[in-house]
Amino acid sequence: MPRLNPSTLLRRLPFYLRQFSSLPLPSPPLRSHSYSHPSPSRPDPFDPSTRSHPSRSTLTFTADPFDPSTLLKEDPISLCASLWVSSFREPSTTPPLSSYLSRLELWLLAYQKAYADDTGSYLPRSNIPASTIHSLLSLRNAVLDGRFKWGNRLTPFIRSPRDPTDPATLSKRKLKAFLTAPGPPTFQDKIVHEVLLLILEPVFESRFSSKSFAFRPGRTAHTAIRTIRRSFAGYLWYLKGDLSTLFDCPKINLVLNALIREIRDKKIVDLIRAALLTPLITVNPMDEALKKKRKSRKYQKKRVLAEDEPKPDPYWLQTFFGFAPEEARKQPDWGHCGVLSPLLANICLDELDKWMEERITEFYKPSNTDTWDREQANVSWPEFLPTTGPDKTRKMDYIRFGAHFLIGVRGPRADAAVLRKQLIEFCDTRFQLKLDNESVPIEHITKGIMFLDHVLCRRVVYPTLRYTASGGKIISEKGVGTLLSFRKLEFLKGDREPDPQPCFRMFHATQAHTNLQMNKFLLTMAEWYRYADNRKKVVNFCSYIIRGSLAKLYAAKYKLRSRAKVYKIASRNLSRPLKEKKGQSPEYHNLLRMGLVDSIDGLHYTRMSMVPEPDYTPFPGGWRPDHEQVLVEYIKLTDMNTLEELRCVIKDEGLITPQDSVSMLVWSYKKNAYLFPPLEESDMDKTEEENLVSSAEKHGEDLRLLGLCTQRSGEDPS
Repeated sequence: MPRLNPSTLLRRLPFYLRQFSSLPLPSPPLRSHSYSHPSPSRPDPFDPSTRSHPSRSTLTFTADPFDPSTLLKEDPISLCASLWVSSFREPSTTPPLSSYLSRLELWLLAYQKAYADDTGSYLPRSNIPASTIHSLLSLRNAVLDGRFKWGNRLTPFIRSPRDPTDPATLSKRKLKAFLTAPGPPTFQDKIVHEVLLLILEPVFESRFSSKSFAFRPGRTAHTAIRTIRRSFAGYLWYLKGDLSTLFDCPKINLVLNALIREIRDKKIVDLIRAALLTPLITVNPMDEALKKKRKSRKYQKKRVLAEDEPKPDPYWLQTFFGFAPEEARKQPDWGHCGVLSPLLANICLDELDKWMEERITEFYKPSNTDTWDREQANVSWPEFLPTTGPDKTRKMDYIRFGAHFLIGVRGPRADAAVLRKQLIEFCDTRFQLKLDNESVPIEHITKGIMFLDHVLCRRVVYPTLRYTASGGKIISEKGVGTLLSFRKLEFLKGDREPDPQPCFRMFHATQAHTNLQMNKFLLTMAEWYRYADNRKKVVNFCSYIIRGSLAKLYAAKYKLRSRAKVYKIASRNLSRPLKEKKGQSPEYHNLLRMGLVDSIDGLHYTRMSMVPEPDYTPFPGGWRPDHEQVLVEYIKLTDMNTLEELRCVIKDEGLITPQDSVSMLVWSYKKNAYLFPPLEESDMDKTEEENLVSSAEKHGEDLRLLGLCTQRSGEDPS
């Protein structure tokens, strides 16, 4: 019988499936794995000419070396966990990263992350089709062979699930517009970003300084604020600096040199170099102006949302409040690096962190007459101590959030000036940044230092004396916290007498939707100022401004003329419904019961007593994120030296481990044929006494029960 080609095989496939329906076929490793055409170099299992015994009732299959699912040998999460453990066990040793780059498991995990970011839903591994795995394999091979090009939109190895359009089907005009229009990174670029992030992040997280808190897992702005509360309480002079110009225009040689100092893998370095050197598609300013001019002339019809379409994000949040603090407004975005840009920025600035740690060690000069110890101070309410004088301990501390840093100095101002001069020279030498004294000011604690939207100031305690009716004295203290918060709302009119302005951007929204959006903002404010001393005051002030703004909006929308009438109808928290005209709409409760309107939630924090208290939970000195703490403990427990130390401690204390106790019981049972060890004479005497006492108690209980029974029956107990 002649050999069949793939097209003939596809036509005759139902016949062969019916012929061999009784034969056991192997189950594919993936649920969505489809049938693949047999190649001429492999035997066809459905071709009768390849079977030496036609009468055999079973058919044997071997592993397909061309199937990419056979490369998925290990769980990707376990693979990433092993990389994290090996990096934290030996931070100075770099594992072979190219071997991780060739693992298809990591590419599959990166595809799941990119798919979730692109579509908003997570795709399980069992639902990934076989064609996608083939595309991932082709993308991986292209990256390993050096054939991958960043920003390739014309012939990508894998396309986004949201953009299945094939460029080959487009016309010349649409294809030109598609290739020249700027846009986000391609889907395959995002997958490569995620793979590189999975490989590089554990390697550098084990080497980064504990003084940096931005763009790192587990180190947020709140941890930076709590670190400032704990460690910066006793400093008098502060230096603030901004290196965000490094984010605007990165120096490629600087980034690559910082990367090569830590890792020597040529494939990864060349891949990141190509991402930095590949030019981006930018917008021509003249074309953009001409496009806006044409768009302004054309009549724009307002877009109406569909019934099942979700409402857009609260655009007013950024328009009115500008909620992001100054230190977090700018994030690095370098070339085609995408999500790798923050990691590369931390790699470059980590050299500044290490340099500052050396300066902190050199600057420290303890004094025997100074009894203040930072570790023994109250971390919840740190006290301010004067830092001037020759008999005081000289200290310095440093913290960095992104491109912004804060340095506290305990000592004379001259020491802070010398440090500023050294810092300017270091930034000029290493980062080619021209800083001056104005860009790195030296500020006193009494003026208040703004960092991460919080003001660090001196604690002031006012003791007051009150007399009771009985003639006693009560001394109370009033404290102003070391961390004060300040937020200036952009829709606030006037500084001395604040007057809220109506939020007309929400004019066409319903009352329920408007209240819901404002409650989201108030909850965000309360959570952001969670560790601020004046949390209740700031959040209550914002609630007052928002409530007044909405009252003015509702007064203009429903023609009620004043805020007082709005409060009278809608109550203090604006939870009661407001009608447009009297008698023209049914009752709100009837509409609510029929499901025609949404329930209206009242505004939060209408009174200061409703605002939660500040969180004064002590922040430990050697704090580490939860994942780092788990890694360190796991590495310590798996170390043989730790096990030997535990055995020595148990031996010195004269204790017995549970394992040794179980071994003794098993050996005693095998040797003497009983489970527990034999009792000594004293133990036997105690056991006999206990048995006698228990038998006597049991006999007395029997007599008591017998007496009760005889009393009920009227017989003589004797």
